[in-house]
Amino acid sequence: MSTDFDSSERHAAHPRGMSRRRLLGLAGGGTLGIVAAGATGGVLGRATAGTATAPVAPGSDAADAIPFTGRHQAGIVTPAQDRLHFIALDVTTDSRDDLVEMLKTWTEAARRMTAGQDAGPVGAVDGNEHAAPDDTGEALGLAASGLTLTIGFGPTLFTTADGRDRFGLAARKPAALVELPEFAGDRIDPAISGGDLCIQACANDPQVAVHAVRNLVRLGAGVVSVRWSQLGFGRTSSTSTEQATPRNLMGFKDGTNNLKAENGQALDRFVWVAPGDGGPGADWLAGGSYLVTRRIRMLVEHWDTVPLGRQEAAMGRRKGSGAPLGQRAEFDPVDLTHVVDGKPAIPADSHVALSNPTNAGTAILRRGYSFVDGSDGSGRLDAGLFFIAYQRNPETGFVQVQRNLAGDALNQFIEHTSSAVFACPPGVESGDDWWGRALFT
Repeated sequence: MSTDFDSSERHAAHPRGMSRRRLLGLAGGGTLGIVAAGATGGVLGRATAGTATAPVAPGSDAADAIPFTGRHQAGIVTPAQDRLHFIALDVTTDSRDDLVEMLKTWTEAARRMTAGQDAGPVGAVDGNEHAAPDDTGEALGLAASGLTLTIGFGPTLFTTADGRDRFGLAARKPAALVELPEFAGDRIDPAISGGDLCIQACANDPQVAVHAVRNLVRLGAGVVSVRWSQLGFGRTSSTSTEQATPRNLMGFKDGTNNLKAENGQALDRFVWVAPGDGGPGADWLAGGSYLVTRRIRMLVEHWDTVPLGRQEAAMGRRKGSGAPLGQRAEFDPVDLTHVVDGKPAIPADSHVALSNPTNAGTAILRRGYSFVDGSDGSGRLDAGLFFIAYQRNPETGFVQVQRNLAGDALNQFIEHTSSAVFACPPGVESGDDWWGRALFT
């Protein structure tokens, strides 16, 4: 697994010398149809702005574009891409009108970039040389690369820490949208936690993800400022049955029993917010989900000195196959009652035993990524897992699971350093829809 942020796959420019992004920008003012591969492998046409569907052949530059519109935001149950750029922002204005206008502008730019186009209709190189371009240009010549952009609203957007209702949204705050409690062993840094807004950019090319975030930040100048951000590589979970289970930086397969996009019944039960869930005034969130992020540093130097048997006992799985201890294959059921040599095959304090859905009584959709952010100044890698989880209710989702992990044997090898929770609205369903419309109108 590569741990750098250099893409191993770059898409060539248009064979006649014109990049696909520039070509699309010149064709129909940016309303050219895009295409996504469905769960069965078929190709489905989708217009980006209400125009007629324009099918695109598999293998073309547009074949890796994921539809932006839909009942739910893309980037939640979308098969997890390989790269992440996550960013949390503070709103720096008290103007509701300016905030709404920015969200509309962001939506249109996101619609274009996820289709493989420049952020603006003019683009990075075709405008007036005396004016700043409406795209930063580092993605020229690159395809959409499966880019998804997902937005969320933090608790402080509705009511600030000092109790102010800046945008008249306090009465529409969902009951479950509250700051996460403190958990045993937390070493949370407030500077890299929380936020009024968040943007999750996932793609199979890191430059495409960074380009998308950079341009949304540029378009939000004067309205928002960056609070913190996180780059990630090497997805640490599978969100589709067609994806193989990846490994985390501890070397173990991660997310074997994760919820999958194909299991609609489980998603409705555990991931998507239903009408009435959020209390009075919060039905704008129906069809959306709650997002929890945690930056979990792994003390890899300590972990790397631990014998294999102890590593497997702490995890509750075989390092090679991923099988639960006492079983033979990765997807064999976790049997907490199985005994070997008079002892439970899976130790009671193992991660698998304490996080097993039947034990916690709930399930969450994991969508995390590995990170390596240099060193800590003491000769140790600052590396670990940027944990991302979507759920219908954080209190009965992540919070319940995390409380159950208080005695986890892995806790001696990890530190939670960042924490945040956001309410992610439902998807943009038409060409004139925009992120958060139901909340603000």
